[in-house]
This record gives sequence, structure tokens and C-alpha cells, in this order.
Amino acid sequence: MSLATLIKSIQDIMRKDVGIDGDAQRISQICWLLFLKIFDDKEQEWLTSIAGYKSPLQSRFRWKNWAKSSDGMTGDELIDFVNNDLFPSLKKLAISAGVSAHGRVIGSVFEDAYNYMKSGTLLRQVINTIEEDVDFNSPNDRHLFNDIYEKILADLQSAGNAGEYYTPRAVTQFMVDVLDPQIGESILDPACGTGGFLTCAIESLKKLVKTPVDRQRLQESIHGVEKKPLPHMLAMTNVMLHGIDIPTNIRHENTLARPFKDYSALDSVDIIITNPPFGGMEEDDIEKNFLAKYQTRETADLFMALIMRLLKHDTGRAAVVLPDGFLFGEGVKTTLKRELLEEFNLHTIVRLPKGVFAPYTSISTNILFFEKGGPTKDVWFFEHPYPAGYKSYSRGKPLTIEEFDLEKAWWGGAARKGRKTTPNAWKVSATQIVEENYNLDKVGKNPYKFEIEHSDPEELMAEYQQISRQLQEVQETLKAELLTALKTATGPL
Repeated sequence: MSLATLIKSIQDIMRKDVGIDGDAQRISQICWLLFLKIFDDKEQEWLTSIAGYKSPLQSRFRWKNWAKSSDGMTGDELIDFVNNDLFPSLKKLAISAGVSAHGRVIGSVFEDAYNYMKSGTLLRQVINTIEEDVDFNSPNDRHLFNDIYEKILADLQSAGNAGEYYTPRAVTQFMVDVLDPQIGESILDPACGTGGFLTCAIESLKKLVKTPVDRQRLQESIHGVEKKPLPHMLAMTNVMLHGIDIPTNIRHENTLARPFKDYSALDSVDIIITNPPFGGMEEDDIEKNFLAKYQTRETADLFMALIMRLLKHDTGRAAVVLPDGFLFGEGVKTTLKRELLEEFNLHTIVRLPKGVFAPYTSISTNILFFEKGGPTKDVWFFEHPYPAGYKSYSRGKPLTIEEFDLEKAWWGGAARKGRKTTPNAWKVSATQIVEENYNLDKVGKNPYKFEIEHSDPEELMAEYQQISRQLQEVQETLKAELLTALKTATGPL
């Protein structure tokens, strides 16, 4: 069965169920079923690869014992088992003492998960479709699982609010490529959404794995936090599909809920790569977790303060997506930018064009690259141009990773040597930024770009018609004056 056919078959079955209301619930339902299927297939692998491995699940709750057989439970019996036995047991794994790391993974996924389906007959049909058509331990089907997951993400992005945790693949890849993580470096996304940045980092690091020790260090280096249940479930499944067998470092909580002063050097990391939520407002109690100088209800500002806190001394580096509002904003934003220049090396800001996050938001965004240890001497700005013939991006014409070859060729490697001013790149001194009261947007206007103002078509037409009338009047006046001059010169005929 093809990927498109498989997903459509599952969705068509779920649409018949009266308990599922909308895309988000349908996606959540597919995800917890896929997670248990993946976990069961992974357990088959762990039984041979991990000495003394013991499943954290009671025998009757393992997928192979209640879901695998097409002739297994169905109807009311299946719904009763899932709602009253399976889910309560899985949820307890999140809070029970003595649970193994594998068990904690399951518990964190299911602590806020729900079974929305009301029909056990339809649920059995969905389970059979998944079971019959995909085997995670088959190399070909393992690739299919990744394709299924990508299709789920695409559906989620169409569900209306995906912009809260969606970053275009080209942007995540570029940011990881520039940061160039190494084996043994700790990597954190404090607002990881569905895990796009983390899986991109994992794939980059896999190329460097040479020994079992390297693999273990990779497993331990990936950290993420996501407060919403559905994207957290997706993130857990996503990193497992990319080889992180025990993703206990992908936590289901609000990074900002922990008091700022409680974060210590033990919590610091080598790399932070993230696209924190912007435009949102946090609750009053969250704001009070921060020092007075950082207190605001603007989510992105709070994340920025925490990111700066968590980077390791001297070695820490970060890439953060932020809106234009952070660049020109005042108040807490000014405080953050001042500290960014004084205590960090804010070496590069890539200004992305409008439409990169279309259709989820039209807000213009930037990628800030900075390192622990300052002060900043100069900030390089790079304005990413549209491809030839483009006026914006769209779902059909998204930003591609190949477009960032322009930045990579200019970047100057890890040491950023040999950078030159171009029509897309220019340098601004920290002194000039201070003189402009830390307005990074003002100094970040491309000095080599001529802005063309495109007026409203109706206004242009009215202006054209007025000019045409004026021209006609001038022509009539000139014609009359020429005739008068001619008569004066020749006399009466």
C-alpha cells in the first residue's frame, strides 16, 4: 500500500467515528497508536540488543498481545479495554516510582493523551490497517514510518495553529549546518514543538558516530522541552524514529515555569537552537519567575532571557529565530539587547524575507547567531533574497535549503574569516548600535537596497489620469500660443 493510500485509509475510517472532532484529534489518535506500534517493534530489537531487557509494560498491555492479531478484541470490549485498562496503566508510568527509563518515556507520552474514538469496531479497523501494512523492523517500512510521520506533520500544519511549533525544514537545516554540532556537545531546544531542530541535529551528528561510545554520547546529548501534549507526543515519536531509543530528555513541561534563579551551571548547554513562540503572552505567575529586569508577558522575550542564561561559559553558542519586533522593541527588549552585546558575541543576524512562515504568519523574522563571551565588536547583517522571479513564498513555493548556499559561501567557515560586504551583507559596529539605542532593525536596513514603493493600483490610475489631463492642457495651451505667434509673425492673410 502506498503512503498516500495508507494515510487516507486511516483518515477515512476515523471520519466515520462520532468521537473524533477535527484534524487535531484525528492526528493525536493516529500518533498514540503509531507510538505504541513503534515501541512494540523497537522492543523486539531491544530484547536482542540490550542484555536483560525487560518491558515496562504488563504483558496484556503490549501491542503484540492486544492489537497485533486482526481477530483480537473489537467493539465495546476493545473500547472498554483501551479507556479503562490500557490508558490508566500507561499514564501511571509517568508518576510511579521505580519505573525504568523506557517506562518513563511511555508515561510522558500518555500523561495527557486520550482515546477519542467511540467505536471499537472502527478502532479495530484502524489498528489492523496500521499493523498489516507497516513493520518498523523492516528497513523499507522504517523509511515508510518517517514518510508517514512527515505526512502527519503536513496535516498538522494544515490544521490551523501549526505555526506555534512549525519551522520550515530549510531554516532548521541551515541553522544546524552553521552551528555544526559535534559529538559530546549538549544540544537544547527549550520550545521544541514537534522536534524539527532536534531531529535535524541528530541526523547531522549521525555522520560523526564512529563507535558505540559515540552513539551513547549522541543519545545523551539531545534535550528538548515542549509544554503542549500533541507536539510533545510528536517530538517523542520523531526522535525515536531518528534513532534516540530512550528520549527521556524530551520533557513535557513549560521551560518558563521553573524559576529563573534556579537554573545553575549544571543546566547549561553547549548549543541552543530554537524558534521560541512569539506574539504570545504568558500568565502572570510565569512572569514572576524571572528577575525584575526581564519581567514581561511576551513569551519570546522570556525565552531569550533564559537562552542567554543557559549557554555554557565561553563555549556556548546559539541560533534563535525572532521577529522584527525584538530588533526594534524597547523596554525589556532593550535590556536583553544591551546584555547580548555586552556579554555575548552577536556576530550575525540573517534577515529572512516575508512569507518564510506562510501561511501561518506574515511576520518578518530573523535568525540571531551569538556566542557566550563578549563584548560584541561588530554585527554582520545578511539579507536573504528571494529567488529570481519570486515576490513571496507560499506552500507551493517554499523556501529551500539550496537558497542558503548564498549565506554559506559568504559565511567564512567556523572562524567566519574573509567576510566581505556585498549587496546582501553589511557590517555595523556595536558602538553605532548603542548610539541608536539598540535598535537592531534600524541599523539592519540594507544600505545597498533601493526600496521601491508600490502604491495602490487605483491611486496610480487616478494619478495617471490627472497627469494625462495636465499634459493635455499644456499641449492645448502650447498649441494656442504657437498659433498666436505665427499670426503675429506673418500678419493678416
